[in-house]
Amino acid sequence: MNRSENCLKKLDRINKTLRHEEADRVPISDFFWLTFIDRWREELDLPKDASPYSHYDLDWICATPNLDPHIKNFEVIKSTDDEEVVRTGFEAIVRHKKGAQMPYFEKFETDTVEKMLAFEFNDPWDERRYFKGGDNQLAGVSEVITRNSPPWIDSVKELHPDFPLYGSVCEGMEEGWRIIGTENLLLWSALHPDELEIFLNRVADFNLELMKAQFKAADGMLDGFIIWGDVSYVNGMLFSPDTWRRFFKPGLKNMIDFSHSQGLPVIYHGCGNSTDIWPDIIDIGLDCYNPLEAKSGMDVIEKRQTFGHDMAFCGNIDVMKWADAPLDELEAEVMRKMNAAKGGGFIVQSDHSVPSNVSAERYEFVYNLVKKNGTYPLDLGQWDIPDMK
Repeated sequence: MNRSENCLKKLDRINKTLRHEEADRVPISDFFWLTFIDRWREELDLPKDASPYSHYDLDWICATPNLDPHIKNFEVIKSTDDEEVVRTGFEAIVRHKKGAQMPYFEKFETDTVEKMLAFEFNDPWDERRYFKGGDNQLAGVSEVITRNSPPWIDSVKELHPDFPLYGSVCEGMEEGWRIIGTENLLLWSALHPDELEIFLNRVADFNLELMKAQFKAADGMLDGFIIWGDVSYVNGMLFSPDTWRRFFKPGLKNMIDFSHSQGLPVIYHGCGNSTDIWPDIIDIGLDCYNPLEAKSGMDVIEKRQTFGHDMAFCGNIDVMKWADAPLDELEAEVMRKMNAAKGGGFIVQSDHSVPSNVSAERYEFVYNLVKKNGTYPLDLGQWDIPDMK
């Protein structure tokens, strides 16, 4: 499938950035809450199908197939004007109340060690994941519950001509907690580590096959992969680095190795502050880390000064400032952090995703700052940090 000249320029920009080379300018993209998109369309009087990615010609995008362990439509347990309750292909019961920004995971059917060991995965190569529409948890459960997501391959074909396009897959923690729940995963890591390791090794195998099958289904239309994996929170890791190394590092390495074997870079999305394992993820070859949450004490300038160009960074623009700070403070936030783009290796994005309390005007303020001041060689004026390179 042919790609636009503009898409090829963006792909060159992203790839150079991830190789720590200075491209024509600093890339910019993001993830957006659906409620932000609704507000953005209303404030700018845009049609109902308008997309920030196309409207602003952003530099990369991802598409997520059905990663549920069981391929099935949601079982509707309750549906009223005030709330919805569904059972998903993770065999999780999810409740969403009207007006709530995130759903509540009410119950995990796999709630004993015995059930965990007996849990069976549907075939990761099943073509329904990639070529058929339907319900799936990662695409359908967020600020709202969305039914009947379109076939993944249709999204890939639509996006490929105009955007650098990344596939999506979870690592062991992100897939695992959705099956057994975070509390059980953490508890069993201490009480039943051998049994949990058996299960998480199977999860890792499932994830790797999802990546391989996704790559094959896309038939050359992917430019990289994003791996979703929240293993930390605001104050640090959810478990010790040694626990992470035992249960999750091997599976993550295998996915990175496969992606690299196909010539594709990897961006890892991990919320919270996971700095304690960064030497490990650098060692196994991760190309780029996202989103560097400012609320978790992450600062991309400090990370660049500590880790140099061993790994690229994507994110770290504080959405709290983006939403509410005086514009001169927001400008300083963006301009200072663009110092991390010296020598390449930095994609400007939010420090998680753009929420609904960011106005269209304030989103565009940041976007325009990057487009105006992000051309190489960088001239960051009063915000320049001379020893950054």
